[in-house]
Amino acid sequence: MVCELVGVSEGDEIELSRERVVTVFATRHTVPSVGYVVWDRRFKLKADLRGLPEDHIRDRRLAGEEVTEEVRVPLVCYCGDTAPDGLDGYPPVYEAQVLITELTFFRPEHRKEKIHKFGHTHLDDLIERAEKFKNELIIVTHFSTRYHEREIERTIQSRLPDSLRDRVHLWL
Repeated sequence: MVCELVGVSEGDEIELSRERVVTVFATRHTVPSVGYVVWDRRFKLKADLRGLPEDHIRDRRLAGEEVTEEVRVPLVCYCGDTAPDGLDGYPPVYEAQVLITELTFFRPEHRKEKIHKFGHTHLDDLIERAEKFKNELIIVTHFSTRYHEREIERTIQSRLPDSLRDRVHLWL
């Protein structure tokens, strides 16, 4: 497949269309890494102009005044491999309608400090942040190959709090 690869950095914005923008945010892994949020972007009438007569708003616009303001809603967030501070460092991660993130480890005997050092997330990290997740759907992926799919499903579903259970889907 022929493609053009374009490097990005934290804070970059990529305009996909008038209605869609992608923002780039830093994650934490053993190599430099970033995540992405796809935003729905709309232009709404400024709050202080709402309720004014249409001809008044038109006249102000024709006089060069900006009468709209940008409103963004985070649609999809993709984190890739990251330690939990990659999630915590960018609040829209928890607000996107769909969150796709990794969950490499889930067994209680795995030491979180070692997992975090190598830029990964543990099930306990998600559980500790359960109240932060406003996402409608959370897709977790990138499980260690040392686990069998049935063990992953059984363990994660049994440990997730009720507030997350119906929203978390495993990408096995």
